[in-house]
Amino acid sequence: MGFSLFALAIFIFFTLDSDYASSPVYAASEGVQITYGSVIKPMHERTKFRLHSHDVPYGSGSGQQSVTGFPTVDDSNSYWIVRPVLDSSAKQGDTIKSGTMIRLQHMMTRRWLHSHLHASPISGNLEVSCFGEDGESDTGDYWKLEIEGSGKTWRQDQRIRLQHVDTGGYLHSHDKKYSRIVGGQQEVCGVREKRADNIWLAAEGVYLPITESK
Repeated sequence: MGFSLFALAIFIFFTLDSDYASSPVYAASEGVQITYGSVIKPMHERTKFRLHSHDVPYGSGSGQQSVTGFPTVDDSNSYWIVRPVLDSSAKQGDTIKSGTMIRLQHMMTRRWLHSHLHASPISGNLEVSCFGEDGESDTGDYWKLEIEGSGKTWRQDQRIRLQHVDTGGYLHSHDKKYSRIVGGQQEVCGVREKRADNIWLAAEGVYLPITESK
């Protein structure tokens, strides 16, 4: 069963940094800016499947936690927390410019969206997995945000690409679906070319307001 946005907001409130806990959180509306600490469901533009993970390992390749596309909206395993990269000076509530390197942390398992040179199970492209935990992360978890169009900072209604820093692969999905264990879910992988199937949108979520300068 998926979280309601109210329950998700309560969860975020109790996990905020101590200097930020008095600020409100709110459900997304069109055009809201995405800030560090926000929790989003990335949606594949063409198929409308949400980026999803669960504590089920791949049966090939790395054997790490699998990442798929999920067909329905009401699923708590499709929430991801937007985080800065290691050694970044960015703070919770800061806006995110196009070209910035970010990390996405799976909310339920606390592992990081990750990629490497292992082959993906169905198409043989670059495998995308979840790996690590709160205190364990490396450059294999780094993704460069590319905003399509003229926007300079990431907003909820903007079309984006995420390019994996180590491999150069773009976060990608397509109509190829798994038949067993996670039947009906579709493959998420990395490809090194810009394609129509590289485009994602931030769909449901709770978005933290912008931190005001002190």
